[in-house]
Amino acid sequence: MNEFDFAAPSTLAGALEALGTANGNGRALAGGTDLIDQIRTGACALSILVDIKRIPELNVLEVDGGRNLRIGGAVTCTDVNSSPLVSGSRWSMVLDGTRIIGDVKIQNRASLAGNICNAAPSADGVIPLICLDARAVLAGKNGSREVAVEEIFVGPGETILESGELLTAIVIPERPECSAGSYRRMTPRAEMDIAFVGVGSWMALNDDGVVEDCRIALSAVAPTPIRAASAEDVLRGSPMTDARVEEAAEKAATEARPISDHRSSAEYRLHVVRALTRRTLDDCATRLRGNERSDWP
Repeated sequence: MNEFDFAAPSTLAGALEALGTANGNGRALAGGTDLIDQIRTGACALSILVDIKRIPELNVLEVDGGRNLRIGGAVTCTDVNSSPLVSGSRWSMVLDGTRIIGDVKIQNRASLAGNICNAAPSADGVIPLICLDARAVLAGKNGSREVAVEEIFVGPGETILESGELLTAIVIPERPECSAGSYRRMTPRAEMDIAFVGVGSWMALNDDGVVEDCRIALSAVAPTPIRAASAEDVLRGSPMTDARVEEAAEKAATEARPISDHRSSAEYRLHVVRALTRRTLDDCATRLRGNERSDWP
């Protein structure tokens, strides 16, 4: 482990100032569940580590005046999991990811923003955010900007964040009343393992039961999380039928670019993409029935 400086500012300005002095070799610490291990093993060499947990605006979990859900960059998965603002809301799909990030001890420290910034292709917290059209608020020396979460990733462990830039919040827009989403993953073991495929589906229906909008995203089958746009096109603008679901599942598999490794073959990953696409769409149907859409077959 190389030597580095440590700072624990209480303001966002202080954090940005500390990161700005590092010439690209500074990192922000929220939970550190991935970062600390990377530092320990030498995978991440840095000159300063900036603890952001004491910054008030990064610990906000609220619904703002525009009816958007805002999750601060230091908010832990446990805080998200226990929040009544998320549970039972139109954003509850977020919990499909945060509740399976490690175990309870990990969730007590890990942040959803950190799950994004770590940029693992298999990150469980990311796919629900992409399906819910979430945006990330980034702050740096030149001010702040917002980008779609799905646009942040460049490759494994790589993001578009600029030197000295910090992810301060995740903003999820208000979702239609008749909408639902689901994220599922496949792992070698039931708990505390890395997904070798993950699929998330979200959809909104109009009053006639037609799919007005939908988003389908895949993890661990490409260098970054990806949208299955052709699968979405199959469903959008049509009533839900078994045939449509099957076609969407096949299209989702064509979007995947899996590799074979010690966890799974590429061929099996494609099979799982099809299966999980079907299951997550079925989950959406079940959850929408819970929203009194009993007319949807």
